[in-house]
Amino acid sequence: MTKTNLLKILKIPAFIIILLLFLFLALVLFLSVTEYRPKDVEDLSFTSGQKQLEINKKHSILTWNIGYSGLGKYEDFFMDDGKKVQPDSKEVMLSYFNGIKNTLKENPSDIIFFQEIDINSKRSWHLNQYEELKAFTQKEGSFTYNYNCLYVPYPLPTIGRVQSGLALLSDYKIDQSQRISLPVPFKWPVSIANLKRCLLTQKIPLCQNGIESEKKLLLVNFHLEAFDSGEGKIAQTRRLMEVLTAEYKKGNYVIAGGDFNQRFPGSTAFPPYWTDGWLPGNLEIPESMIEEGWHFAYDDSKPTCRSNAKVYTGPQAEARDWQYHAIDGFLLSPNVKELGTRVIDENFENSDHNPVYLEFTLE
Repeated sequence: MTKTNLLKILKIPAFIIILLLFLFLALVLFLSVTEYRPKDVEDLSFTSGQKQLEINKKHSILTWNIGYSGLGKYEDFFMDDGKKVQPDSKEVMLSYFNGIKNTLKENPSDIIFFQEIDINSKRSWHLNQYEELKAFTQKEGSFTYNYNCLYVPYPLPTIGRVQSGLALLSDYKIDQSQRISLPVPFKWPVSIANLKRCLLTQKIPLCQNGIESEKKLLLVNFHLEAFDSGEGKIAQTRRLMEVLTAEYKKGNYVIAGGDFNQRFPGSTAFPPYWTDGWLPGNLEIPESMIEEGWHFAYDDSKPTCRSNAKVYTGPQAEARDWQYHAIDGFLLSPNVKELGTRVIDENFENSDHNPVYLEFTLE
């Protein structure tokens, strides 16, 4: 082989490497320019129910991380030591979605907190789950993004487009709804195709004995950080507490709930058996809030979340064959009385989370 021919052969892989580098840099530039950059606080559009929420009456809330109808019993997930990024077919995704609807029908509640609800994502075949569930439940409310990226370039096959977030639906009148940004633990370039977590809030007017009250109820829905080193969860929890305590000091009622991705203080249920998979952090709140009477409402008699390291084969009785967690629930201000909290045991049929149901009164 002549020197000239050898140089020609070597030029081919060099050209491929340069082309791939160019495409990578172009993708990073594209994602940087189009990155979702929400403000610290944004007013949201909403539709309002007609019912008036009454003080000293019993009301109910259901919170559920529905896993974008893509994390039912036949699924694992690449970020949790699994492999997949979406169900094998649209039909499988829709079977999960219909199962979620059935659970909501069988467990009616006045207020619903949804996490990981898609409106236009490749992983859920671009189904607008917010509008579908809003119509199905015949409730009103608001939605906000905590994940909005034109193209998520990992893993293989890639996640692609994601438009997903939080939804808060109810039968009640709404005065205001806002998106409040939470600290982002990831730096550029990881941040450009990652979640921008937030609080979704609604302010609900109240009445007592048919007379309008000056007090309000602040509802706060959230999904705190999962796949960080720990600092993100702590920073986001602190921001959450700041928002809640500020509203309570105004004389209002506060109910915050969702996916904490952390163990509740004092709970020893579902200790870690799998040391090489995802594990939640330890949830802490300021001592001053405990002294004032803030309290968590949760049920750890059953798990609210299961590991996605492999396809689910349950049942839950095989505790050491599966890693479970109790990380979904509520935090209530001192003037909110918990009447009961329970996990709705769906055995992770249609999501990697079980819904949690709370009954309460405002005192």
